[in-house]
Amino acid sequence: MMKPGLLLRILDRVEVAGNKLPNPVSVFLLFSLAVIIISDITARLGVSVSFAAYNAEIGAMEEQRFGAMSLATPDGLRFMVTSFVSNFTGFVPVGTVFTVMLGIAVADKSGLLRTLLRGIARVTPSGLLSPVVVFLGILSSVASVFGFVVLVPLSGLLYLRCGRHPLAGLAASFAGVSGAWAANLFIAPNDIIFAGISTQAARILDTGYEVLPVANWYFMMVSAVLITALGAWVTDRIVEPRLGKYSGAEAGGTDIGDITPDEARGLRRAAAAFAVYLAVVLALVLPENAVLRNPATGAILVSPFMSGLLFFVTVMFLIPGIAYGVGAGTIRSDNDIVAMMTESVKGIVDFLVLIFFAAQFVAHFEYSNLGVIMSVSGSNFLTAIGFEGLALLLSFIVLTSLINIVFALDIAKWALMAPVFVPMFMLMGISPEVTQMAYRIADSTTNMISPLMPFFPMMIAYVQKYNKHAGIGTTISLMLPYNIFFLAGWIILFALWHSLGLPPGPGSPIYYQLT
Repeated sequence: MMKPGLLLRILDRVEVAGNKLPNPVSVFLLFSLAVIIISDITARLGVSVSFAAYNAEIGAMEEQRFGAMSLATPDGLRFMVTSFVSNFTGFVPVGTVFTVMLGIAVADKSGLLRTLLRGIARVTPSGLLSPVVVFLGILSSVASVFGFVVLVPLSGLLYLRCGRHPLAGLAASFAGVSGAWAANLFIAPNDIIFAGISTQAARILDTGYEVLPVANWYFMMVSAVLITALGAWVTDRIVEPRLGKYSGAEAGGTDIGDITPDEARGLRRAAAAFAVYLAVVLALVLPENAVLRNPATGAILVSPFMSGLLFFVTVMFLIPGIAYGVGAGTIRSDNDIVAMMTESVKGIVDFLVLIFFAAQFVAHFEYSNLGVIMSVSGSNFLTAIGFEGLALLLSFIVLTSLINIVFALDIAKWALMAPVFVPMFMLMGISPEVTQMAYRIADSTTNMISPLMPFFPMMIAYVQKYNKHAGIGTTISLMLPYNIFFLAGWIILFALWHSLGLPPGPGSPIYYQLT
């Protein structure tokens, strides 16, 4: 057996050290306690930051000041007590996971997903499995949280069915879904949101400036190819060799076998049901005056269809799952459907317990304003360094990637940082589109190692399915190689792109000249 290299030894130490931490539930409780103490100290010291932000009520930018808010005060105590339940019920992954799980439950328990996975395994060479999984993860950002909820757990099962380590499948797909958030072949809802924030920040200096949703499209498409290649290489050459051979209880069930006549009949009915469902959805979206388009503008990207995407994803699994079950004989009555949903919900109880305490910590962290203070202070520090051009942008990428570890909320963070960096960089001749591109690279790469990323606890739960002793350390050590290579690869691509003077997207300039 080959002696592990330096990186593998580092990962082993990260895993050992991380797994010596208490149970993840206890970690989040300790984090909440730390926030209470630190927030009180910083509040007593009068720590605060100020920055220019857009006020929608007055329709203009105004100076806003954020001071540390102590949780160890009567107001802080009242907040923790009164928001105890709403912190959990309002936490993003909770409703998403539960809702989508109802549709996935039927598709899974009826046998549809397992049969499809066997079909994919039969036609996909083992050597191409990693690039396919990473690429699907990249594309999943078009459907927002679909990748986190659906693709990641299915990838672990797919690797298992192909006789490979399921944790490698989880890692490859999670890297594509979370670590490549700024790469895609298509324009996603986040592109529109980021463009709006960048536009408002740019108008601090130039009232007529507009950043288009396609501002970074060229760079995103090339990035999708780069990240697919890097993700597959890291999976096959670093992550899976380090994991070794999987010997869990499911390890013996890797024989994918042939598809039976009943399964084939179920697949035909599922395909027909999906075709009908797709036709109905397209009829509600594609016509010029379709009911699910934006009533005011007729747009699709900002519309009831995109806002209700979670519903359509759920039904997309539910209807074909029922059709498959009826055709294959695994569903004989409505009782079977309800039983499948109930059984699957039982499987996410551990996740719900973990996410309950994670939600409390995130709410306490936001209330304290510590995340805002850390982000703005870091921004001010970079401003004081005085870098210019490419060196400035690369420093910005590195700083933002570090900030993202403790403040992993991409849109909220950009809303805070854009009014500082976009105008500042415009004065240095850098276009808002390029600044936005640099931010999105940094924001993407450290998502997968940030315990504060809303879906990180979900990844821990997925890992624990195949390794009961896994914890935060195992998960971080699993994802750290992707973080290192993604960030390094993206920085090199960005530097080459900027040096060659290539536009980041259609109609998007590289440089800006204040008139």
